[in-house]
Amino acid sequence: MGGLLVTLGIIYGDIGTSPLYVMKAIMGTVPIEEEVVLGALSCIFWTLTLQTTFKYVILTLQADNKGEGGIFSLYTLVKRLKKKGLILPAIIGGSALLADGIITPPISVSSAIEGLKIYNPTINTVPIVIGILFVLFAIQRFGTSFIGKFFGPMMLLWFGMLGVLGIIPMLHNITVLKALNPYYAIHLLSVHHDGFYVLGFVFLCTTGAEALYSDMGHCGRSNIRVSWIFVKSMLMLNYFGQGVYLIEHSGKTLTTLSGNPDMPGNPFYLLMPDWFLPFGIAIATAAAVIASQALISGSFTLISEAMRLNLWPKVSIKFPTELRGQIYIPSINWMLFWGCVFIVLHFEESGNMEAAYGLAIVLCMIMTTTLLGYYMVMKRYNPIFILSVIAVYFAIEFSFLVANMSKFHHGGYVSLIIAGLLAIIMGVWFTAKRIRSEYTEFTKIENYKNVLAELSNDTSIPKYATHLVYMTNAHLGDEIESKIIYSILQKRPKRADIYWFVHVNVVDEPYSMDYRVREIMKDDVIRVDFYLGFRVQPRINLMFKQVVRDMVKKGEVDITSRYESLNRNNVIGDFKFVLIEKFMSYDNELPWYERIILDIYFLLKKVSLSEGRAFGLDSSSVKVEQYPIVIHPPEDINLNRIDDPHQSHI
Repeated sequence: MGGLLVTLGIIYGDIGTSPLYVMKAIMGTVPIEEEVVLGALSCIFWTLTLQTTFKYVILTLQADNKGEGGIFSLYTLVKRLKKKGLILPAIIGGSALLADGIITPPISVSSAIEGLKIYNPTINTVPIVIGILFVLFAIQRFGTSFIGKFFGPMMLLWFGMLGVLGIIPMLHNITVLKALNPYYAIHLLSVHHDGFYVLGFVFLCTTGAEALYSDMGHCGRSNIRVSWIFVKSMLMLNYFGQGVYLIEHSGKTLTTLSGNPDMPGNPFYLLMPDWFLPFGIAIATAAAVIASQALISGSFTLISEAMRLNLWPKVSIKFPTELRGQIYIPSINWMLFWGCVFIVLHFEESGNMEAAYGLAIVLCMIMTTTLLGYYMVMKRYNPIFILSVIAVYFAIEFSFLVANMSKFHHGGYVSLIIAGLLAIIMGVWFTAKRIRSEYTEFTKIENYKNVLAELSNDTSIPKYATHLVYMTNAHLGDEIESKIIYSILQKRPKRADIYWFVHVNVVDEPYSMDYRVREIMKDDVIRVDFYLGFRVQPRINLMFKQVVRDMVKKGEVDITSRYESLNRNNVIGDFKFVLIEKFMSYDNELPWYERIILDIYFLLKKVSLSEGRAFGLDSSSVKVEQYPIVIHPPEDINLNRIDDPHQSHI
């Protein structure tokens, strides 16, 4: 029971607050028609059934990566197929989901707060909404473990309120249930004037389905599936209750029903008796804040995964609590906040935000369907089943996309611009990393074993450190970058008692924390490979210390200082980390597009974390060396020497 309560608080904030604005968006300012209401309710029911229930709750939740979900988790599963281009749907889907995290908090909080206009039609809700959002983002640094305890009971109260508010009017008019017949949805979409474009607003009822999949790791698949039965029932009761109210007022408009010519009424609040309105507004506001919190936490997780998968610049990550997966990313937190403020100031009212909402997230759903198809191929599902599922959901989601495109000129361009900018950052970072790795030179350590052994014992060279540790990108255990050899032997020869080479592998399992030690030369050269999951932060300073402690216990290495005086007193030797940071050399002849990508990459790198901080290294023991990247060097320059005629010849 406790797990189900937590699931209500974490998973369903976004999809659970949709009754605040969906029916209002569908009805708009035109006169209410019964066939439109029934058609809209039928569309909502079948959208939640086909899109949310079958695609996500039943099918997509099967694609769990050691209990974790989300589009990046799905990508790490299917990339084992080694198919080219799989990174593209992951980038588009991830950036669209992040854009959703900027638009959902403003529309949810604004829709709730605008209930105050029932009491004061002239009240300016913009400062109130921004104030609530500021408090919400400001408390992120302290973690959500404390307030999170209230999320479950609060959302249980919210869904209970949705069900009660909906079932009361249905007691007087149960005929609204005929909207369960898909005929009414088909009739609205195919016959009614502009009926197809109603899908653009119907889609808002399922926008939280992608977040539902992303948060699977926090609650578990079985808890989501069981609790969804209750959540969907309460949502549909409320939608049907709003439908009954609207049908009873056929011929009127929402503006007429509100009594305010400047603001359409909201069927959600029109359902409430006057005495309950203050309580309803307060509960709705709390639910909207919880919905926003879920998306903020989801955005932190998304960016953390993107960094580990080389899709986002390295940024500072904090761990405000001891809860697994509880992270705080200051730069993303305030980027989201200013994005939300822009949305609120630009659109001002939730009715205007509805135009921007949905266009980006439908792209994310299409990308998830694409990757899901590859997942089913990988798991050897029946080919007919795979083709049927992909065909059905491409048809549904591309229909939603076309319908949502009608919103483009009314504000939908905002969400696409935000998602596009985020996708460019991810694409540039990933491509630049690939370009750099392709032209990085590696060499066999075997070729330098003797010279390293002799250097370690050459007392004519001042000792650089007792233990010299290099971070290497070489995946093969018997290789290292040529630049590392250059750093040790030529860029001020660095004598050390033991040379360590440390490599970090990002593996497909989310929370894997393994390591392997390879002794290349006894007491001289040691390589450590870490195998860390894509949700594990690479705190190499702490992890490397643990590895060394384990090796000392097993008698595999002696870390006592080799200086005689210190050795006699059992003083531990010093450890020095060397990081090689690369910059773009002017001696390059690159294709114009690679030059642009690398220029943007190095610009982003200037505002991202240093390699040392990204690896969690103690800055006092880190030496950073700069080396140029020379890619496609120019041909030899034909220079001719001219002898000086006045020079005497011998």
